[in-house]
Amino acid sequence: MPINSFEDYPMTWKPTLNRVDRPIYQALAKQLECDIKEGRLVPGTKLPPQRELADYLDVNLSTISKSFKLAELKGLISATIGSGTYVSYDAISNAYLLSEEKPKHLIEMGALLSDRVSYGPLHDLLQSMLQESDGARWFGYSRPGDTIWQKDAGVKLLKYAGVETTRDQILLANGGQNAITATLAGLCQHGDRIGVDHHTYPGLKTAAAMLGIQLVPIRSETDEMSPEALLYACKNDNIKGLYILPDYQNPMTYTMSVETRKAIAEIAIKYNLFIIENGMFHSIQDKVLPPVAAYAPGHTIYVASLSKSMAPGLRLAYVAVPYNFLDTTRKALYNLNISVSPLFAELAARAIVSGQFDNIVGLHKEETKARNQLVNHYLDKENCLGGETGLFRWLHLPNHYSGDQFEQIAEAQGVQVYSGGRFAVGNVAPANAVRLAICAPETRAELEKALITLKRLI
Repeated sequence: MPINSFEDYPMTWKPTLNRVDRPIYQALAKQLECDIKEGRLVPGTKLPPQRELADYLDVNLSTISKSFKLAELKGLISATIGSGTYVSYDAISNAYLLSEEKPKHLIEMGALLSDRVSYGPLHDLLQSMLQESDGARWFGYSRPGDTIWQKDAGVKLLKYAGVETTRDQILLANGGQNAITATLAGLCQHGDRIGVDHHTYPGLKTAAAMLGIQLVPIRSETDEMSPEALLYACKNDNIKGLYILPDYQNPMTYTMSVETRKAIAEIAIKYNLFIIENGMFHSIQDKVLPPVAAYAPGHTIYVASLSKSMAPGLRLAYVAVPYNFLDTTRKALYNLNISVSPLFAELAARAIVSGQFDNIVGLHKEETKARNQLVNHYLDKENCLGGETGLFRWLHLPNHYSGDQFEQIAEAQGVQVYSGGRFAVGNVAPANAVRLAICAPETRAELEKALITLKRLI
């Protein structure tokens, strides 16, 4: 069909194609990316049907399909069966949350950091390690015998969370983000799809984008991931795996019910999904529920990182891996890291087996509860979701604000928060909300100052 036939035809996107640039599908994908970044295509825009666009540009349908596929793998667009293709709401979001340098005038409530009460006990433990006659050995490569008892410490830690595993199934990673990225790299291929909450951990988004893995948003029901929606994704979206954070989900703060955990495990078993279960908050909950790994042990990779339960600078995670995924995950971790820091691995293991870990977690809980009481004093609890041991809250905003607008206004007033758009997946409309990292301010006084500013803005 000639282009002139489309002069008065309503199309949301009418690209101009320079046929000198080859291959054409890459040039078209590049133009789509440019139009999104320049604001000519705004998030949520429904793109023309592929066949219609092929007619308009007088190219083969396969050219459009390859172009859209390339854009989808970059996270620029999202396709839903029966609904169409849309510009992703998170296409131009800044998903790298921790800025290179904190502006001096800002109170940090954006990046998710734990408080500093653990620094003293960890410093004392580290100092005693370095004063040992052979303390310098922690700066070399670890010996095979070292990791045996360090993995035993990991087994003990995971038992707190209800994860039954063995030393042979424990892998060490340089933090939770590193563990998740390696697991995805080991179990997925470019173009694979995995299911996630419709608002999810931004570190997962960046890792998936880097590896060319598509995230499929699973809708919520009664404020948690819907098993029915997961079942639909298994049947219609060809998902290979699932990422979940059942205990105090980031950023929406819900804790998944036992019934939903069981239902998700049953679906994973039936459809042969792998599950990456992020257990970063399990130890700081007052009531620890059984993990999904307890109901689908052969399908679940459980990641227990220490940055939130001990200290953000302690970049270590224990990864419990089923035997059928163990070899590929181990190889991926080796290719990414070679090994973890012997110093961190020894420090963490000693903290766990000596009982210092329990002491540190108790200190964190005490401080976090005090900070949440401050939040409840200044902000309406009904609109500021989260529990008393949570490191962050999910603040729903008045209708006259969008999340992005409020983030910019708060920053101008000296408080850094993160909008719902940073966490939204695919063509899901971002929640009109912001995440408040309440333990990131250095002191309670600094937190109180930030809360007064936020209350005034609302």
